[in-house]
Amino acid sequence: MTSPDQVSPEPSGAKATASPRPQSLMLSFFGIHALGQGTALATGSLIDIFARAGITEDAVRSTLTRMVNRGLLERHRQGRKMYFGLTPRAAAVLQDGHDRIWRTGAVNRDWDGTWTLVGFSLPEAWGRERHDLRSRLVWGGFGALQNGLWVAPGTVDVLALVEGLGLDAHLKVFRGAAAGEPTDARTVLETAFDIDDISEGYHAFLEHWSHPVPANGAIDDLARQLLLHTDWLGLVRRDPHLPAEHLPADWPAARAEELFQSLAHRYAGPARREAARLLDTIAVPEAGAAR
Repeated sequence: MTSPDQVSPEPSGAKATASPRPQSLMLSFFGIHALGQGTALATGSLIDIFARAGITEDAVRSTLTRMVNRGLLERHRQGRKMYFGLTPRAAAVLQDGHDRIWRTGAVNRDWDGTWTLVGFSLPEAWGRERHDLRSRLVWGGFGALQNGLWVAPGTVDVLALVEGLGLDAHLKVFRGAAAGEPTDARTVLETAFDIDDISEGYHAFLEHWSHPVPANGAIDDLARQLLLHTDWLGLVRRDPHLPAEHLPADWPAARAEELFQSLAHRYAGPARREAARLLDTIAVPEAGAAR
């Protein structure tokens, strides 16, 4: 499982109607138009494209620099031009996002009744280590059941999730089923996860994207595709993929996913053609591929 490190989604509670961060938009764009292509993208063409989504030239340049410093992009100079390509780490993160959107999906209808539990106790002074561990656990679909005990539905490869943190000796990992009352599945979900917040995110997405900007509006399908994918990936990454059978009957994830897929397919062709027209690219060694 790929870990987020500094590629984490916006904090829980960020809604689809909020303006996405430039880095989130940049990752979405590279995930759609560069992942698996073996290409690097010129700064100038990125500036032109992101202007359509309301991102300034200064914001694009500073975002590219930050992403290089964080090991997400690497520079390739050709003549007087600078191009940016994905690093293997960024490609792995984007592949994970691709899989969550198009393979895993937003609705968990296949839960087998088992849980993965992680217990940990870290020294009080290890604030940064505790933050990093919690970030990885949230990324992996865990919620805090009680102090020092986190839970996720199904089987999670915890060692892969926390790889590189150096905290293996401080973790206890268990898998099993709840014994029933008073630890029934619905109680676990309501205790460990903010179900209302997750639901609100999907409702906000439905409200916003049920009436997208008209075709003759200020932005085109390339910009709409970028904003749509960024909103949706933020939601999917904040959703711990909870078992549908124990969620409210009107759980909005399925309707939101249907809307996303409909719009994604609508924008895909025009956006691809416009990106091909605008992008200045060079070939670089392959960093990753969408499977």
